[in-house]
Amino acid sequence: MGIMTIIKINAITVPADSGDELARRFAKRAGAVDGQEGFEGFELLRPEDPERPWLVVTRWRDEESFQNWLNSQDFAKAHAGVAKSDGAAGHGTAEDRGAGQAGHGAGQAGHGHGAGPVGVSAELWNYQVADLS
Repeated sequence: MGIMTIIKINAITVPADSGDELARRFAKRAGAVDGQEGFEGFELLRPEDPERPWLVVTRWRDEESFQNWLNSQDFAKAHAGVAKSDGAAGHGTAEDRGAGQAGHGAGQAGHGHGAGPVGVSAELWNYQVADLS
């Protein structure tokens, strides 16, 4: 069937003065998802326009691999202490939990140990690779 790579993009809106904290939290969790079966890569994109959201981009072999990460103990550990209703962090129902992808590749991106979420909102975008150069 060819390349099945899927892209999960978590668009996280943060206050203008909180971007550096978001980046620090991701850096602390660098590599947390690297060993996950089907994980292909991660990028944290800082917007040049502070009014735009930060983007957490992860690449997965297939949807099943991504869902296995969401349901893994590693994902649970990365998000421990975060209320499921914490919409600002991108968590919620099982269906939209993918936005909580802060595990999205880096674990507690939107959360520190004991610190509240950095983001004020998060939205998960789903893409498939249509063409590679």
